Amino acid sequence: MTNTSTGAFTVKEFLDWARISRTKFYELVSTGDIPICKIGKKTLVRRSDAETWLNNLNTAA
Repeated sequence: MTNTSTGAFTVKEFLDWARISRTKFYELVSTGDIPICKIGKKTLVRRSDAETWLNNLNTAA
């Protein structure tokens, strides 16, 4: 079960939360759409950055 109350997501938690593929995630990271943080080898996405990204997505017409 994913804990969505933390201040940051692991990559796996973010993928589950955002319902996107790992490939799409790394495309968004490379374009700067999703900022990441590194702690040693661990990659994290801040909850606030994830929510900003989601809120800035275009809605379908």
